Amino acid sequence: MAETTAPAPDSAKEAKKPSGHRPDLATLGGLALALAGILGGLVLEQGKVKDVAQLTAAIIVLGGTLGAVMVTTPMDLLRRAAGKFPAVFFETSHAPGTVIEQIIGYATKARKNGIVSLEDETASIQDPFLRKALNLAVDGTDLQELRRMMELEIALEEHRGEAEAKVYEAAGGYAPTIGIIGAVLGLIQVMKHLANIDEVGRGIAVAFVATVYGVASANILFLPAGSKLKSRVHAAVQIRELMLEGVLGIAEGLNPKLIRIKLEAYAPPPAPKKAPKASPAPAAASQPAEAVAGE
Repeated sequence: MAETTAPAPDSAKEAKKPSGHRPDLATLGGLALALAGILGGLVLEQGKVKDVAQLTAAIIVLGGTLGAVMVTTPMDLLRRAAGKFPAVFFETSHAPGTVIEQIIGYATKARKNGIVSLEDETASIQDPFLRKALNLAVDGTDLQELRRMMELEIALEEHRGEAEAKVYEAAGGYAPTIGIIGAVLGLIQVMKHLANIDEVGRGIAVAFVATVYGVASANILFLPAGSKLKSRVHAAVQIRELMLEGVLGIAEGLNPKLIRIKLEAYAPPPAPKKAPKASPAPAAASQPAEAVAGE
């Protein structure tokens, strides 16, 4: 009697779908908290929000910072970095468990019917890295050569991602200095009205708004954005490494259980469970001893 081929798990089919994007609550909440803290402190000091709402200062800081970044960054890299800006506010769900189940489904089928049976599966894989690695494995590429090729692709992807993040870090370095330039420009205008003391005081206050914009944009937006993009790159690289190890295990013909044990190292550790509270010892147990002592 011919042996029937077991279908791949449903989780593997679901993993072929592209990962969805969802708002990054940490980024949105962090920006809201930072702005609320700064503006709330201003209001508590009897200030007004309109005191720091200066269009001229914003133009000087943002325009000067963008110009400095354009001077130091190649245009192609600048375009790619600008395209990654939405990734600061939206995260792509990379669930290691889903990828592991997908790879285990392929490993089970390859162990039963041979790795060539996965040739039809590769066309429906959405992730280009996994599709390429699995195609190379199906074609019988030497394992060492397969590892070198895919590790080179991972390294290049990581290098490109870090270069894009450094664009925002560069902006964070320029913005405070541009803010000082804006403050100096404001003070120059103040010096023209030294005869009117009231105008001098008001003008100095307005001049320093550019410094606030420069320091705030650097430490609330640009530098954190660069760090967030780096964390996105590291998460994507970890998923690529997981995929590569899984494909190599399939090509070696390892047992799917061994592949699962190996790949579960990439999964985040489970949250620690709270220890149950110890119940207090009953007070009645101590009463006989106390009575004997009293006698």
